[in-house]
Amino acid sequence: MHTIFIDALGGKTKINREIYGHFSEHLGRCIYDGLFVGKDSDIPNIDGVRKDAIEALRAIKIPVLRWPGGCFAEEYHWRDGIGPVENRPVTVNNYWGKVPESNHFGTHEFFNLCELLGAQPYLAANLSGGTVREMQDWVEYITFDGHSTLSDLRRKNGRKKPWALPFIGIGNENWGGGGNMRPEYYADEYRKYQTFCKDYGDNRLKKIACGPSDDDYDWTEKLVKSIRRSKPFGISMHHYCAPTRNWDNKGSATAFSDDEYYSTIAHAIFMDELIQKHGAIIRRYDADIALIVDEWGVWCDTEPGTNPDFLYQQNSMRDAIVAAVTLNIFNNHADIVKMANLAQTVNVLQSVLLTDGKNMLKTPTYHVFDLFKAHQDSTLLPSHVAAPAKDDIPLISCSASLTKNGKFVLTLCNASLTEAMPLRCILDSADVSAIAEARVLTAPKEACNTFEVPDAVHPVSFDGCVLKDGCLSCTLPPVSVAEIVLK
Repeated sequence: MHTIFIDALGGKTKINREIYGHFSEHLGRCIYDGLFVGKDSDIPNIDGVRKDAIEALRAIKIPVLRWPGGCFAEEYHWRDGIGPVENRPVTVNNYWGKVPESNHFGTHEFFNLCELLGAQPYLAANLSGGTVREMQDWVEYITFDGHSTLSDLRRKNGRKKPWALPFIGIGNENWGGGGNMRPEYYADEYRKYQTFCKDYGDNRLKKIACGPSDDDYDWTEKLVKSIRRSKPFGISMHHYCAPTRNWDNKGSATAFSDDEYYSTIAHAIFMDELIQKHGAIIRRYDADIALIVDEWGVWCDTEPGTNPDFLYQQNSMRDAIVAAVTLNIFNNHADIVKMANLAQTVNVLQSVLLTDGKNMLKTPTYHVFDLFKAHQDSTLLPSHVAAPAKDDIPLISCSASLTKNGKFVLTLCNASLTEAMPLRCILDSADVSAIAEARVLTAPKEACNTFEVPDAVHPVSFDGCVLKDGCLSCTLPPVSVAEIVLK
């Protein structure tokens, strides 16, 4: 029997719902075919957006959506994506396959999509390939309610009232494909660009600077030291995990050995160290700047027979374990992690949805977001796990929270391939009397949902949970994720 201690009275930090955000880029079939099919499509849609995708994303309470990239953002010019679609220029997506970009999905389509989803928009703005004026004009076009040439153009294009724009990223991956900059140079560019991102009316921009890739602590140190007086809302960080660290041969999404399974989990758990170390650097300079993990997930080789530049991969129970481990890490660092965005929403990398023509399926990762959604805007409860590890890989992961309506939510993950884990969860001083709900997601490590069998992997009732004298007992199956709600 392994023990988890939960301090039911020690909650002080809110788990921002934006931690459960998503990322949609003009990459492969994420936007076109995945989210957007056009108003004239025979696939059921609302203003060109797939109805099945809207319903599925609403169900997991998607809180924020990042767009238009990614690397694509650093070549995106927003004026290409406004006005009558038949008049929009066809450009080249130079980052992802050099395929034609119709620009049929642009600013209006994105903000309308966010309204349909009930999600907050997060723009990644073009710093390297654009200009200060271009970024400034985009913000005015979106958020200004008065009379100006740009706001009148927005009205002419069909949107009378301005949209709310809470989050704007100043550039993307500027240490790499976004300009191959040094941190000192990017810091100067950030300070310049953010100066001209103005607030209009009641809209207050939360500006996010391009932070590090993985463990580039030098970038974080030099960036935060230089820009802290500009008072950014957050510093971004990107971390992907894979079966191998050979990015030219990352490994299969569906056919992998036990060792590759555990190495992927280990790479996911590395997120905890990254947050602690980057967070410590940020806190040395500023008590308020947040860490924004706006790209994370599993990155495998693309599926055989698909365009290698489209990054389409299947999604297995291994991905579900990675998602659960990572979301538990984010929850437990909610004091500094204020937003995160899974890469990517549909048909790209570790997506929550896959589409094929009129068909759509929910991946195992989707179901993890469903199991975790009750944590959104709840109060984090400190927890400690006393459980075994395999080759220094912790096998049990957990986080706990208290919801606004007084329920205790516990999310658990067992990463072991072979061992069922008997657990005893001690809720110190918790006033609980019953199990309101218990669900578990479990299957063999390679199990995935397909268009032939779209519901092969899905949550079921988690029987066998016992609550007695403030102590919850259960046995987690191998390769499983569970949500237990107590009242």
